[in-house]
Amino acid sequence: MIWLIGAKGMLGQELARQLTDEKINFIHSGSETDITSMEALRSFYENSMSKISGSDDKRIDFVVNCAAYTKVDLAEDEKEKAFSVNQEGSKNIAKLCRENSLSLIHVSTDYVFDGSATSPIDEECAKSPIGVYGQSKSKGEDEIEQYMTRYYILRTSWLYGFYGKNFVYTMTKLMNSKEELKVVSDQRGTPTNCATLAKVIVEIIKKNRKGDLIPYGIYNVNDGGETSWFYFAQAIQKCGAKSGKISGNCRVNPCATADYPTKAKRPAYSVLSTEKIQKALRIRLPGWEKSLKSFFKDKEFNVI
Repeated sequence: MIWLIGAKGMLGQELARQLTDEKINFIHSGSETDITSMEALRSFYENSMSKISGSDDKRIDFVVNCAAYTKVDLAEDEKEKAFSVNQEGSKNIAKLCRENSLSLIHVSTDYVFDGSATSPIDEECAKSPIGVYGQSKSKGEDEIEQYMTRYYILRTSWLYGFYGKNFVYTMTKLMNSKEELKVVSDQRGTPTNCATLAKVIVEIIKKNRKGDLIPYGIYNVNDGGETSWFYFAQAIQKCGAKSGKISGNCRVNPCATADYPTKAKRPAYSVLSTEKIQKALRIRLPGWEKSLKSFFKDKEFNVI
């Protein structure tokens, strides 16, 4: 049995869909179970255990934490809240997992790095977050490493999916309503479809249950390749036009980060190397362009 925390978020809903398709039993919790409260987590766990039969296939063995404070700019003003969710919440989940001998899969971010790299960042690179969001997520990782040994921390980047606000949906709406857009061209990273990350999570669970233990630790997980937000936007426009989801001739123009000031600084370069996870799972992750095309073709595509 899986306990999916943050089940109502963009990644959580995608993971729930894939777990259902794979016929993997799971229970789920959302914002009604406050991860910043150890009491609330223990209460949910104990109540759930009392309702589940004692057979081995219905005992919780994995907790997947998709819950996070992700408002990058607002975090600069809501520092206490960001750290409460991303650090304290992660610590509480880790402590509960340790108390009950559960394995944890925890989702983290490329924002734990400062963006000064010039080549794909591997799992051994030193962290140096430049904003409150990244700092809080980095501290969350530290808490998990302090309290547990049976964990998978999965760092991902530029995430988009069917069930929430994201860059792809935003661009689709704007391209259907504007004549012209400016998009930052000097930040590089890798767009990642939630479906890719969810599939990796499912594979980790399946392989471990079959006795093919995936070594615990930190892994980077994103679609392959790299691009800028500007070229990502151009690819969105192309896929959208081909699928009939974007009409008109909105002009997409490049601009510098300095021309588009935001409350929080973004990493200029956050391309993550995924060699470690691909080797561990013996899989090949799709390129970001292929994943984007699949996203536009899927029946679940629904601009919010």
